[in-house]
Amino acid sequence: MSRISLALLLAATFLATGAVAAQGLVDPTRPPHLGEAPAGVGAAGDGPPGAYRLETVILSPGRKLAVINGTMVPLGGKIGEGRLVKVTERGVVIQTGDGVERLQFHPGLEKRPVKARVAARDHRRAGADRVERGEKR
Repeated sequence: MSRISLALLLAATFLATGAVAAQGLVDPTRPPHLGEAPAGVGAAGDGPPGAYRLETVILSPGRKLAVINGTMVPLGGKIGEGRLVKVTERGVVIQTGDGVERLQFHPGLEKRPVKARVAARDHRRAGADRVERGEKR
């Protein structure tokens, strides 16, 4: 076998291997397919059938929307047996015949304001670090 044939065979092997390896990779920044459930998952997505899965919210001065189970639902719109009654940046509220269901992006996360004293201390530390390095303000 000549050197050129061997080089072509090796190049074809590397290209084929790279294409096969790339097929298994998933882009984590790719948005979910609206209206489609992932393979092996029911129409409601994660959880039992009929469960709601909050995917994203869209807030603007003129409208409030939520994407729930792959369906874009406006404020006041129906989703399954429920109605979307509240949309915030942290989650939504759905009114159903059985009561109210709250869906949050990060249910265990508590949002607290930064204390001014901590911010002032950090600002002073940053100034002291600059003085130690001989930097001017």
